[in-house]
Amino acid sequence: MAGFVYIIYSEKWDQYYVGSTTVLTTRLFQHNTGRNKSTRGGEPWELKHTEEFGQIQQARKRELEKKRKKSRAYIEWLISGAG
Repeated sequence: MAGFVYIIYSEKWDQYYVGSTTVLTTRLFQHNTGRNKSTRGGEPWELKHTEEFGQIQQARKRELEKKRKKSRAYIEWLISGAG
């Protein structure tokens, strides 16, 4: 099953969130309706970046790579299209 890594942004919190999923539209809906504990209260979340992979396992691996960097500058670099 295909997978996606995504980056969403909350202007309210001035914060990015990195995640992975198999159905991007459903996952974004969940973030924007308070169904995710980590992002509840930051609505509305805006999709800023996506990467598609052949399998969800590959997407989860990439998600962890991004999260391990713990770098807002790196995330903003990816969003800018340089990455």
